[in-house]
Amino acid sequence: MNIQGYQKLTLLDFPGKVACTLFTGGCNLRCPFCHNAILVRSPHESENVENEVLEYLSRRKGLLDGVCITGGEPLLQPDLTDFMRKVKALGLAIKLDTNGSLPERLKAILETGLVDYVAMDVKSSPEGYAKAIGMETDFSPFEESIKLLKACGIPHEFRTTAVRGIHTPNDFLRISEILGDEPYFIQGFVDSGNLLGEGCDTFSEAESHVLLQNARTHTPAAMLRGQNE
Repeated sequence: MNIQGYQKLTLLDFPGKVACTLFTGGCNLRCPFCHNAILVRSPHESENVENEVLEYLSRRKGLLDGVCITGGEPLLQPDLTDFMRKVKALGLAIKLDTNGSLPERLKAILETGLVDYVAMDVKSSPEGYAKAIGMETDFSPFEESIKLLKACGIPHEFRTTAVRGIHTPNDFLRISEILGDEPYFIQGFVDSGNLLGEGCDTFSEAESHVLLQNARTHTPAAMLRGQNE
């Protein structure tokens, strides 16, 4: 599997778990606010990184609870299922991050029973999706992925990175209409200095609370992540 790098220890990426986070190369979207632009634009060849990761995970048995597989877009990896089986054989839980653009692949992965938690990025409202992902698009694949997660019975969450210049308060009202009573987090945008596009800025704390209130119109459990409520 094309693993671009890994964070050996995180207490944040996998709720309730001490985890290792793996970054896969390549993405089919071009979100201007993407903070992992190098993984999207020019992922490098990753010889032997998979074996290195598996050896590390094996050595950390009893200390790590799980592995978070993120990207890029992990569902683009043709050998993702095989890799997850190797991780499961080590007794570790798996969290999958996805942009929701590939519902058929998501469905197949969910049906393997290998995934313990899924986080899907909902980039914007249907009307704002093209701007948020940097290309023209049909919202229906993303909506299908949302429906799959709602019905799958696997712990999951939806999340949106809120970006001034990309989103409006109404986007969060529309997102809430689609999600309904689901776990949902609004994350503040942070400029990594390695973005795919321009015109991205951070909402103020007061503005973020307005976004949150809009999201809670139909998604009462919506929360801000990384900011005080």
